[in-house]
Amino acid sequence: MKHISIIVPEGPVVLSSVVGAFKLFGQVNNFLVDHGSPPDYEIQLVGLKDETELYDGLFSIRPNTTIDKVSKTDLVIVTTIMGDMPSSISMNNAFIPWIQSMHRNGAEVASLCMGTFLLAATGLLDSKKATTHWIGKEAFKEMFPAVNFQPERIITDEHGLYTSGGAYSFLNLLVYLIEKYNGRDMAIAISKLFEIDLDRYNQSEFMIFDTQKSHGDQTIRKVQQYIEEHFSRTLFIDELAGYVSLSKRNFIRRFKNATQNTPHEYIQRVKVEAAKKSFERTNQNVNEVMMEVGYVDNKAFRSVFKKFTGCSPTEYRFKYNSYLAKAV
Repeated sequence: MKHISIIVPEGPVVLSSVVGAFKLFGQVNNFLVDHGSPPDYEIQLVGLKDETELYDGLFSIRPNTTIDKVSKTDLVIVTTIMGDMPSSISMNNAFIPWIQSMHRNGAEVASLCMGTFLLAATGLLDSKKATTHWIGKEAFKEMFPAVNFQPERIITDEHGLYTSGGAYSFLNLLVYLIEKYNGRDMAIAISKLFEIDLDRYNQSEFMIFDTQKSHGDQTIRKVQQYIEEHFSRTLFIDELAGYVSLSKRNFIRRFKNATQNTPHEYIQRVKVEAAKKSFERTNQNVNEVMMEVGYVDNKAFRSVFKKFTGCSPTEYRFKYNSYLAKAV
């Protein structure tokens, strides 16, 4: 029987990630018992103390055990933490040597959503692929530069270490693990019961471009504002550099340092974000939106759109457009 340890962190925690992991693996056991087989999993909630309060005391969790009583397990599930990440990690610092010890003793480790921050703090993800909620990507890259961060991914799997993308996409990782441990048929059964889309590997379509203005370079902020006001036409790097009286080379360097994007990438992102909003809120077709955001080449527009969203303009429009949804 495989032993699963679902950690119950201190501080701001997403309750659904604890309950979700408990329910999905528990349902595997139920399916097996219903078909005359013994359960596959011993599932425990593991905390730092006997009871943890969540959401300002509205909920509380009483773990089965505490980390000092668990010396061996097969899978550690690092559930979702929230809030200020350095503070949340500090509150849960005692989990770090325990997770490291479990991994040294052969346990696999899976982090759910922002739980990747806590897993990364162990050092186990250094030089390995990882993902998390796209909203935390800038903070993650700054805090853990040694990790091979892949924010567009929903699932990463490397050497017994697993991470998942944002919010409820942690369910996709749990189904992925169930398929690995119990086979495709069981994964399909679980996905149908909980109505989870199988085989989702990209979260790019859910990302909202936040225009990255938290830096302190006011000159570059001025250019960003200019781009956002004139994205509907073709913008040239020489024009943008001249707008703030910088040499082209110096402008490109400062822009990349401030926004983590080249000027060209930033322009593309602004255009794609504007296109996404048009697809969501209007009944314009793909060509109309393409022209509205300053593209004249259909192939180029489709290529750039898919680069940043993981799907074609047509697919995105059909999925998120309210007019089409009502028509269906």
